[in-house]
Amino acid sequence: MADLILQAAVIFLVVIDPIGLLPVFLALTQGEDAASRRRITIKACTIALVVLVFFAFVGDRFLDLLGISLEAFRVAGGLFLLVLAFEMAFAKRTPRRSQSAEEMQERVEDVAVFPLAMPLLAGPGAITSVLLLMGEQSGDPVGQAIVLAVMAGVLLITFTLFLFAGPLERFLGRTLSDVVTRILGILLAALSVQFILDGVRAAWTG
Repeated sequence: MADLILQAAVIFLVVIDPIGLLPVFLALTQGEDAASRRRITIKACTIALVVLVFFAFVGDRFLDLLGISLEAFRVAGGLFLLVLAFEMAFAKRTPRRSQSAEEMQERVEDVAVFPLAMPLLAGPGAITSVLLLMGEQSGDPVGQAIVLAVMAGVLLITFTLFLFAGPLERFLGRTLSDVVTRILGILLAALSVQFILDGVRAAWTG
């Protein structure tokens, strides 16, 4: 149980990346007062939670309809997360996110729904992760409950950080934020390779 909690926590912290989203959130809510930022935060995190819970429970059915095995999705998801890990380790993810956020801000009025809720919070990485983790705990309600609880906990951390985004950004500084992002990227790379190995092993033995 402890191993599952740690694994799920690392994965969701990496793919959702609450610290890395702080500058993006500030850019998207520039000029908004504290009350407006609070409303945006509540709406974005709530929508992201609903989307991820939806995929957690019906994502495997979508795969069945498309004729995709969980093993194939596990390998593909691992490869996707590995690319994401390289971007984080080499500090390419935050600039890309910031640039996308600035472009989206010009076109989208409600930033809570898009791009904050999707694709920044409930993005492909988070969706892939919840599908893989829930699939690994198939038939184990306790394990699946732990995955959902950890996912919700990471969103709660994100919610808290967004509420205190301004002071936290000044406290952490750019250097510390970059260090944390790169360390999480290395951890995600190792977990991604494990996903790929598990998928290949399951397909081979199956």
